[in-house]
Amino acid sequence: MIKVIQSSPVWLPQTHTWMYNQAKYLLENIESHVVCERTENLDQFFVPSIHSLTDVPVWRYFWDKGLKKLRLRRYLGFLVQVAKEIKADVLHSHFGTVGWANIVAAKRAGLKHVVTFYGVDVNRMPTQDSRWLGRYMVLFESADLFLCEGPHMAECIRKLGCPREKIKVHHLGVDVDKILYLPRKWRKGDMLRVLIAASFREKKGIPYALEALGQLQKDVNLEITIIGDANATLRGQQEKQKILRIIQKYNSKLKVRMLGYQPYSILFQEAYKHHIFLSPSVTAKDGDTEGGAPVSIIEMAATGMPIVSTSHCDIPEVIKNSETGLLAEERNVKQLIHHLRWLIEHPKKWSEMLIAGRNRIEKEFDVRVQAAGLGEFYIGLVSR
Repeated sequence: MIKVIQSSPVWLPQTHTWMYNQAKYLLENIESHVVCERTENLDQFFVPSIHSLTDVPVWRYFWDKGLKKLRLRRYLGFLVQVAKEIKADVLHSHFGTVGWANIVAAKRAGLKHVVTFYGVDVNRMPTQDSRWLGRYMVLFESADLFLCEGPHMAECIRKLGCPREKIKVHHLGVDVDKILYLPRKWRKGDMLRVLIAASFREKKGIPYALEALGQLQKDVNLEITIIGDANATLRGQQEKQKILRIIQKYNSKLKVRMLGYQPYSILFQEAYKHHIFLSPSVTAKDGDTEGGAPVSIIEMAATGMPIVSTSHCDIPEVIKNSETGLLAEERNVKQLIHHLRWLIEHPKKWSEMLIAGRNRIEKEFDVRVQAAGLGEFYIGLVSR
């Protein structure tokens, strides 16, 4: 039995389903423990063995938080304590920034250290704050293994200075067995329902999606649903205002339902009511990217929905253009319109693309296959 600590400051934000899947579906020979500062959404993301700093005595909570706030210590002493109590073998830090904070914790607890990069930590952090370039060099020297979603992200990490031999591609998996494959069908003259599901962040490209749909609405009767919202930051609120302005621009005819953030179950309920999933990710001005690919694209392809996205980061690792979906260049509204119009003009050709899309998800992104692979990484480190 190998014991692994999954380290994340919060377990678990509603948009981090992919992290939950990594912990939930590990094989029986891997005992997984979550160590975090606080919990949320446990009704959706409960796993056994969650160790939260909020559950310790008050003095210990303020001691650990105080040392971090005063920058006298980057990691939680609580993490080291749990690791020693359960006799953990591996520390898995989720996000490169968390990995850097956990360098000393891994050493003090005598743990092998795995770090998964996801996106904002790969591109935006080093671009916005050059200190992360040096911090990552220390992390690359210290940790044992670095995981990423696809070859594009792997190359980005290598360029930051990570030794190539320490980098492994590990696809994020979805529970294919629980995702009903219901290939969408649409007939000309019917309402065409388009789904957009993402946080309101520049890298999600929602304004470009709405601009394309706004121009397209003269050709087809459209209904658009947006699941997602902005956080309280200035950048998030500015992106929301940009989205609202485009909706207002086409408000005379464009039908838009804005549902805000929704539980995972509601996302899928809505998905099966829609014909097309539109997710045109871009590189933000501050360097923020998907890093890999949005898991929502993987999930929606698995349901049997046509995907229109962009050739951004590792999205082409999931969606093969013209085979399992349609990809435009980043910020290219004309290409988005072209792809959407192709779907409108060729509804009888959807079937072949949707079957190919589902097959690819089953082969490359099944959560159980990916969890087994993650377990092999853990075993390989411990057996060194």
